[in-house]
Amino acid sequence: MKAIVLKKAGSVDNLILKEIDQPTIKENEVLVAVKGISVNPADAKIRSAEEGVKMMYAGQSTVILGWDISGTIVSIGNKVTKFKVGDNVFGMINFPGAGNAYAEFVASPEDQLAKMPESTSFEEAAATTLAALTALQVLETRIKKDDRVLIHAGSGGVGHFAIQIAKNMGAYVITTSSAKNKEFVMSLGADEHIDYRAQKFEEVLSDIDFVLDGMGGEVLFNSVKVLKEGGEVLSLPTPPPVLEEAQKLATIKNAKVSALMVHSNGNDMNKLKVMLENNTLKPHVSATFPFEDMADAHLQLESGRTVGKVVVTL
Repeated sequence: MKAIVLKKAGSVDNLILKEIDQPTIKENEVLVAVKGISVNPADAKIRSAEEGVKMMYAGQSTVILGWDISGTIVSIGNKVTKFKVGDNVFGMINFPGAGNAYAEFVASPEDQLAKMPESTSFEEAAATTLAALTALQVLETRIKKDDRVLIHAGSGGVGHFAIQIAKNMGAYVITTSSAKNKEFVMSLGADEHIDYRAQKFEEVLSDIDFVLDGMGGEVLFNSVKVLKEGGEVLSLPTPPPVLEEAQKLATIKNAKVSALMVHSNGNDMNKLKVMLENNTLKPHVSATFPFEDMADAHLQLESGRTVGKVVVTL
């Protein structure tokens, strides 16, 4: 089968298209013929950093990046009960760990997948994986109806899903993006938009119950400032020393700073499936690339100008 192998950590030039053996499946796994692959900023960060490669692929001689797939099941292990050959499925595979998704065929535990809604395309399904799972796993236990929620980078992968999920939970949603993306984030259900280039959110907001911070640094520290007593900021990309410093500021107002690592979860994938079916969640795919152009997909992500999601098709 064709796969894109990472020769070594570094630039996109190290992503090499190769012929390798098709994976074998365990008794609780299914083999998926891949139709769509969602590419995330995490893919590019791990690709470029030797530490990230070692963390995710410890003990593996061949490094195949990627975690987000949609496709069709072509074989099943003898203990698989949820799926059959021919089912169209989607999911985030073995995250954190080796997902091996940049390939024509991917082996996945059955408990990390969900069946695709009939009305959802392979591209849309592939997009509704890591970023959507992150938004869901962040929000579902942390916010409630009528909470004032601030979502930074609302036009991005996680952000555009988080706006929709938070709004569906009954929250009052405020989001930041550039002015050119205001119409897009408002169409997702945001109640207020802040152009981060023209306004300082920390000067115009207060009494926020929850902040989803996908930026880190000064954005994290300023997010603490807008929290109400007992509020919470969850920061996705921030290392522990910075989180600890931010928590010191939050303690003054009895607030909380936390972090989260998204994890593969079939039950959560089925929640996303239901949202897709009832149209409360709609992925936005702004760019698609053929499998052979994976490097270009990475460069698009690293430009920092992607609205919604980037998907690679097979």
